[in-house]
Amino acid sequence: MRAMHKVRVGVSLAALVVGCGAMSGCLSSPTYGTDKTAGVQLLDDLGDIASVSAATPKDKGVKYPNRPGLVLPADKDRDNLAAPQQSLASKDNPAWLESPEEARKRLAAEADEKKNNVNYRSPLAQADSAKNHMSEAQQTAAYRAARQDQAGTYIDQRRYLIDPPQQYRQVSDQSALNDLGTPESKKEKKRKKDAEAAQQTSNSSWWKPFQ
Repeated sequence: MRAMHKVRVGVSLAALVVGCGAMSGCLSSPTYGTDKTAGVQLLDDLGDIASVSAATPKDKGVKYPNRPGLVLPADKDRDNLAAPQQSLASKDNPAWLESPEEARKRLAAEADEKKNNVNYRSPLAQADSAKNHMSEAQQTAAYRAARQDQAGTYIDQRRYLIDPPQQYRQVSDQSALNDLGTPESKKEKKRKKDAEAAQQTSNSSWWKPFQ
């Protein structure tokens, strides 16, 4: 206790000396928005250091009751509990989309299983042969379909996971899809006509002769 008392006295005296020096040399020092000068703030900090008493906890007097136990069903009802809901995010969901890699893997496994069947023809081979024997019109239609697929302008079905649900892609008026708006040629003619009218108006101003 004596040692602690000496420490307190020494720190208090040091704080007093430093505080007096700071007050004498920094009476006009800025406060930096704290309403206290640097010397006063230093004196307060040293006073806080000299105080060795434990700070009062903020949660003193707060009572924390114990958590209640789990509510369990009666013994006679435990055999009749509802089954957990099946997760919809699984491949068993009919709306689950098959990736191209999974489709190729499935078709390759199917071809390996039926390699001894002379009547089996792989859909991959059929697609390749059909592609090689397409007419020019069919190739054009396939190209347009691929471009439509790439641009995401299809609304007939949901093809990718990032596509919104099909019911959100329906329009109330189908004729609005074919409405391309005013052609650019008509817009250009209207702009030229408006520009000529504005130029004629500016040339016929009453103050032109006085320029």
